[in-house]
Amino acid sequence: MAARVDSVAKFVCEKGNWQVTNLQLQKILYITQMVYMGRNEGSLLFEGRFEAWDYGPVEPSVYRRVRMFGAKPVQDVFYHAGYFQNNDSRRALLEEVCNELLPKKPGDLVDLTHWSEGAWAKHYVPGIRGITIPDEDIHAEYLKRKAG
Repeated sequence: MAARVDSVAKFVCEKGNWQVTNLQLQKILYITQMVYMGRNEGSLLFEGRFEAWDYGPVEPSVYRRVRMFGAKPVQDVFYHAGYFQNNDSRRALLEEVCNELLPKKPGDLVDLTHWSEGAWAKHYVPGIRGITIPDEDIHAEYLKRKAG
């Protein structure tokens, strides 16, 4: 069963000691979803959808919740988020991806999600928001990256 997106967002922010910006959070959410889908035959880690925005994939409901922080670290606004138990395989994946991505600079995360053969690039139209990145394309991006 897919987790709630706010539960995943809170996990990422906590793991980053509440020093994660909205931009970083968006990229980490996208990559986490992609990796989970790739390893689980297209199943979703969390409920939500990504759109192709100027700075990469964005999950709009999370963006709206944390946009008030601008470029500053996101604080805990995830009041109804659930927790991942220690024996939850989703938690293990979140730990793995966060350990890999949280040390990266925001620009490096943008570069990762702007891959010319990826799902974002396939759907991005400069200056236009609201273009959904289909889950099938996110899954296909993982497979393509893995093969390459």
